[in-house]
Order: sequence, then C-alpha cells, then structure tokens
Amino acid sequence: MTHDQIVSAYESYLAENESFETKNVKASAARARKALGELAKLAKTRRAEIQERKINL
Repeated sequence: MTHDQIVSAYESYLAENESFETKNVKASAARARKALGELAKLAKTRRAEIQERKINL
C-alpha cells in the first residue's frame, strides 16, 4: 500500500537526517536525500490514488 511506503520512507528520512545532523555522517546525507526523493514519488502516486477514488465515489 502506498500509504505504508510513505510512512516507511519518512521514518527512513528521519533516521538518516538525525544521523547527518547530529553525527555529521556524510553517507547519511545521501540516504536522507534518497528518502526525500522517494517520498516525492510516493506522494505523487498517492495523490493520484486519492483523486481516482474520490471521482469513483
């Protein structure tokens, strides 16, 4: 389900961002950016799912 994937990507982003901000781990910066990119894709997909369902109500 797209919603669960969004939650997972957000949790991943939070963990990586925390590691980058507090411990200055450079690799975490790349992983945080990757998670944000995934969130953007998933958000677009979820928006389309919601719109389709709304139309079919």
